[in-house]
Amino acid sequence: MDIKENLDIIRKNIEDACAACGKETGGVKLIAVSKTKPVPMLEEAYACGCRDFGENKVQELVDKYEVMPKDIRWHMIGHLQRNKVKYIVDKVFMIHSVDSLRLAQEIEKEAAKKDVNVNILVEVNVAGEESKFGATSEEAATLVEEIAKLPHISVRGLMTIAPYVEDSEENRRYFAKLKQIYVDIIHKNIDNVFMEELSMGMTGDYEVAITEGATYVRVGTGIFGEREYAVI
Repeated sequence: MDIKENLDIIRKNIEDACAACGKETGGVKLIAVSKTKPVPMLEEAYACGCRDFGENKVQELVDKYEVMPKDIRWHMIGHLQRNKVKYIVDKVFMIHSVDSLRLAQEIEKEAAKKDVNVNILVEVNVAGEESKFGATSEEAATLVEEIAKLPHISVRGLMTIAPYVEDSEENRRYFAKLKQIYVDIIHKNIDNVFMEELSMGMTGDYEVAITEGATYVRVGTGIFGEREYAVI
């Protein structure tokens, strides 16, 4: 399993997907989802030019933050518990998984203590899966409006985790729906909301997500392979 080879393939796929829908390649950023992967694998991806890494668990993000280069942009992409917020507000570049006003208020409280501004995405459970976190499609705009009142938070866009499917085309409707919610929110011209990012698409469906407007794609297996490693 060659991380460099995998990254070359993914970057070419991103380029092709952008070309297919007339988008600038630079408009799509690749997040290397490094959850459960040991530091040497992250270092290899870093050596191949990866600077955006995504983690699911607070402790793992903090541990890796301490030992990896400081120019990395860390993305919290997993469900975030309110009691863990304090550990990462000054370490993450962006929190993708803000799914409630209570969580946003906790981020605001801890960000104020540390005098930092936190970039967040509001997570929307577009497919309505019971096993997934996220605001409903109907709640998303109202949640964005409420969070936008918090001075230490910048709402940068929306995120969704689409269902696991064999055929990536099946998720096109969910990506299109998130894009529509995103556009509707832009038209509201809410203060302190900078609708720039759509985080959607993973290893199995990132190309479809790009053609529907993704600006961040989150790829783990496609870069690091299937096997789960013990964290070092």
